[in-house]
Amino acid sequence: MAIRINGTDVAPPDDARVSLLDLLRDRLHLTGTKVGCNQGACGACTVLLDGERVLSCLTLAAQVDGRAVTTIEGLGADALSPLQVAFLEHDGLQCGYCTPGQICAASAMLDEIEAGVPSYITRDLSGPVTLSRDEVRERMSGNLCRCGAHNGIVDAIMAVAAERAA
Repeated sequence: MAIRINGTDVAPPDDARVSLLDLLRDRLHLTGTKVGCNQGACGACTVLLDGERVLSCLTLAAQVDGRAVTTIEGLGADALSPLQVAFLEHDGLQCGYCTPGQICAASAMLDEIEAGVPSYITRDLSGPVTLSRDEVRERMSGNLCRCGAHNGIVDAIMAVAAERAA
């Protein structure tokens, strides 16, 4: 088997103790995924695993054998993704350290919304999920920005959600 990373098959590491984060950064030199707390608390290392967000620091590379991983490099491979553009346009980044994880998490979050997956604060579970700023904040709460770009991040996500709905 192989791990499909940004569309390219990669052999899983021989050492079963290697985290997905270490595989991406240290062995494949995909440094867009950041090392934050390395304990699953900050979300800086968020990547997409078969389209769902995961913390790569808490995921062993051996666990994703045969699956597809998308990093920030994969989201913007040919051109900036709509979320990357929106983060720039809405000042959704300051130091930028958390930005790759934020964008990966937001990408998965928008897909969750479209699939009708409720969050902890979703009030009406009988119909489609209505995206609000509170809903975005709740769904992005696993990704911390220490610079205070929260409003710009929410603005960027809301803008892309509006584009998708149009």
